[in-house]
Amino acid sequence: MTQSVDTNLNLQDQVHQLLELAYQEPDLHSQDVSAIQSSLRKAVSPTFEIVFAGAFSAGKSMLINALLERKLLYSAEGHATGTECQIAYAEQGQERVILTFLSHVEIFEQARLLIQSLGFMIDGTVVGDLKSVQATCQQVIQEEGGESRSDRAKRASALDLLIEGYMHNENYIQPEANATYPMEHFSFSTLQEAAGYARRGANSAVLKRIEYYCHDELLKDGNVLIDTPGIDAPVKKDAELTYDRIRDPDTSAVVCVLKPAETGELTTEETELLETVRSNPGIRNRVFYTFNRIDKTWYNPQLRQRLESILHKQFQNSDRVYQTSGLLGFYGSQIRKTDRSNRFGLDTLFAEEIKGSSAQEEAPLFVTEFNNYCATSGKLIGSPFRPEARGYERPNENYVRILTENGTPLIEQLVKDSGVENFRSAITRYLTEEKRPQLFAALVDDLSPLCQGLRQTYIETWQHFDSQPRNVEAIQEKELRQINPILKKIGDALQTHLEQELTQIAASKNNQAFEGSFIKLQSRMVKQLDELLSSFLVASVHEQAQATHKRHAVVPLLGILAEAFYYLADGLEETLVDASQELVVCFFQHLKEKIQQQDYYSELLRVLGSDSGIEQQLTKLQEQACHAIRNEAKVECDRYVREQPDFYAEGTVSVWQLRQTLQQACGGYDYQSMVDAEPAIRQLLKLDFEQKVQKTVMTAFRPTVNTTLINHLLPVAQELADSILQQQQKARLYLAKTLAAEAEETLKENQRRQEAVRQKIEVYNQSITSVKQSLGIMPLGEQSQKLPEIQESDLALVPAMTASLGDIEPELSLNGVEASPAVISELVTTGQNGWQNSR
Repeated sequence: MTQSVDTNLNLQDQVHQLLELAYQEPDLHSQDVSAIQSSLRKAVSPTFEIVFAGAFSAGKSMLINALLERKLLYSAEGHATGTECQIAYAEQGQERVILTFLSHVEIFEQARLLIQSLGFMIDGTVVGDLKSVQATCQQVIQEEGGESRSDRAKRASALDLLIEGYMHNENYIQPEANATYPMEHFSFSTLQEAAGYARRGANSAVLKRIEYYCHDELLKDGNVLIDTPGIDAPVKKDAELTYDRIRDPDTSAVVCVLKPAETGELTTEETELLETVRSNPGIRNRVFYTFNRIDKTWYNPQLRQRLESILHKQFQNSDRVYQTSGLLGFYGSQIRKTDRSNRFGLDTLFAEEIKGSSAQEEAPLFVTEFNNYCATSGKLIGSPFRPEARGYERPNENYVRILTENGTPLIEQLVKDSGVENFRSAITRYLTEEKRPQLFAALVDDLSPLCQGLRQTYIETWQHFDSQPRNVEAIQEKELRQINPILKKIGDALQTHLEQELTQIAASKNNQAFEGSFIKLQSRMVKQLDELLSSFLVASVHEQAQATHKRHAVVPLLGILAEAFYYLADGLEETLVDASQELVVCFFQHLKEKIQQQDYYSELLRVLGSDSGIEQQLTKLQEQACHAIRNEAKVECDRYVREQPDFYAEGTVSVWQLRQTLQQACGGYDYQSMVDAEPAIRQLLKLDFEQKVQKTVMTAFRPTVNTTLINHLLPVAQELADSILQQQQKARLYLAKTLAAEAEETLKENQRRQEAVRQKIEVYNQSITSVKQSLGIMPLGEQSQKLPEIQESDLALVPAMTASLGDIEPELSLNGVEASPAVISELVTTGQNGWQNSR
């Protein structure tokens, strides 16, 4: 056991190590590792939970009893509670039972739901008179013809048992908590005593969970059998307990106990059950389909045909389909241990069942089914058995006589025909021989893509570093050969960056600094207009007009307005010129800063030792753009001197205001009448200039700014890119001074990174080897290939059959002197030009 735990811990650690290695590789982040984690949990889990699920009365409990050949679980037609039973392994002499009770709250909630579904009226409360509720339940059961005759009768029986269980076990039930007791608390000395207590319907009804620990080979290796409430239980909450178990990632396998052998079809609940099982990826193909109560089809050809149709259409591809009679199989195994002295179990196994209300013995259900099996099932045709069911004998008498006459061989035939032995053999074979290999195989399948990806990544990374130059001179030469592509890449990146910046400005997005500057320009223009209007004085303008026309003492309103238009236009022009130039300066300053933050700029400094005149060229462009935008601003504001086209249009506010101003200002010829009209004149000017300024800052001037920047910067972007590309010789001379140190560092970095890959490969190989050892995988087996290790031969470089021209170092010389690639290129170009000229 200790060795198994150690193996599981080692397996878990090694798989986690592989997951950690994958996490360190960005290219493998897209791989979904949830399946690996799920299959790993199953492979190392100390328990293997097998959930028995199906409708209530499908025979789940009886089938489990038959598997273990022990009467542990309560099994009765129509009994439905939320009790979950777990059966785990115990060593010899250590068998025990642990009982967990429902709380008061849970019991009363179940009772309320059952009462509501039955339509009982009991003083509007659940508590009421419990005896009265029980009496009503018994009445319903009698009206329905028995507790198994209808769903209503089954619900009434469940409520009756729930109330009886509550009254008998009230001392063990807590208000809100679930009380748990070992069997010793009830003075039980053996598991069978405790199981007998838990099997009683009333007790079972108020138990939330029963944990059995039994000594049975089937339960070894952590196998746990779990019996769940019916999926069609009257209390919906109970049914959800089953579905929660099936959806639980810790559930390892499911036994679906189905009723079509009795009903002739899969119910809606059973179909939902099958779909839920398939939806849990942790269960995979570990599903057993058991069609219980197969004995019902022995007496009904139509049922048999319908079952065969279901099996053919829906379960044809399933290799774990079984047909069983849990009742015959279980009791058949039990009566093997009886003989005529105890009437083949009537006085022991069925002692409780044969007690009736009258002096006459009742026939246990098994006895009835046994007699039917012998008389009318047809299963004994062609066998050596000739049992005779006599109509003049009571069922129990027929039962004892037939067994007395045929003995143990008939019992063995009964058990064989029940299908339970076949089902038990399949379950046992799976749990003891197939379970571990299949769990391990699932883990291997899930791990394989991850390991293949890691292996490929490590090999490619290793070969990449292994193909790099191994000395300083080779690295230098390689770098020098890459000057042209590097410079072209830098130039293209700069050009693309400048074009993107211009595109963002044209689209009015993403350049927050520029947008903020333009909003500031808009605000300054609006604010300047308000200040100019506020500071406008008719007296000053009147004085200027008189000074211009000294012969006249009278100044017309239109003369005042003309001077005012010039005054406002000049004041706004100063602001627009200043704000627009500030906008351009801000743009270029921000552009320089962004360029200096780019990777291509850092690479340019590394290659050339300077920025190739980028900043100088941008400064020059800034001055040119400022000059151009200044002229554009002057032109824009020069147009303010002229009135808007609709200034004099009939029906407009401006015309109405003009008339009002004329009437007020021209009421006399003196200076005072004009001064008195100053507010009206201001309002008239505001009406005209507000529209002009609004048009400028909101629509007209932004395209002008955009166009100015584009016209100045776009052509230079190409020029800068071309200029950088022409710096090959300068870059070669500069790099020659710095490459030695860089090459040394590059060489060390490549070696360090290659060594890091080597260490990862060693960890990977070690983890793979440990995983294989833990899983018992043979080195030459198919599963071993799914978890490949990395061999030294995998890391060797494969010589390339072809190489691109740019990667081949030209070996040309001129008069015995080695020529550089640049010289060779120049000579080739000269030769081509000369050839074309000669033509």
